[in-house]
Amino acid sequence: MQVKRREMGGSKQDDLAHRILRDIKASSDLGLLRCVQCGMCASTCPAARHSDYDPRVVIKRVLDDDETILEDDDIWNCFYCYNCHSICPVGNSVCEVNQILRQMAIDKDTGKKQIESFMSFADSYIDEGLGIIPKEYHGQLHKDYGKHWGNLQENLEEVRESLELEDMHLYPEAKDEVGKTLEAIGFKKKVEEIKKVRDNYE
Repeated sequence: MQVKRREMGGSKQDDLAHRILRDIKASSDLGLLRCVQCGMCASTCPAARHSDYDPRVVIKRVLDDDETILEDDDIWNCFYCYNCHSICPVGNSVCEVNQILRQMAIDKDTGKKQIESFMSFADSYIDEGLGIIPKEYHGQLHKDYGKHWGNLQENLEEVRESLELEDMHLYPEAKDEVGKTLEAIGFKKKVEEIKKVRDNYE
């Protein structure tokens, strides 16, 4: 595996590991620099059993300041199950590290292709102010869950009524507030940027 190391004279605080530790998503006690490469994380990782993903290798590459990991599809195979976190003897969490690596990849554009297919979920927030399952996913869910999914969809209003849940649609003023919030935080702009990836790969 080719490793991209820091240039001589570069600040150690600017390497990949330290940038991860400074990220707002990193726990204050994240044991990234304490990793001894024991492989305990890999031994309990379901993604490692079913793909080429290896949490131990992810951390090794981060500690080696290997920036090419941001272009590696394997970082997208993590399930965020936190098995690695629960078993790590030094308190590291490859799940947290992966979340930060993915955001770095998205910021560098290399990760936008990976999340483009989820933009229908983003559209539901923009259009309805709610996180609903887009219709384009219903066919796959029907395959996965069979008649149970179909029954739920067909009788959704009845099920919600029996549970005494309110109508799924927001009041117009609430929907408007959600829309303003999504605009203010840059969510809508980010969604449009990610959707452009589709045009580049088609």
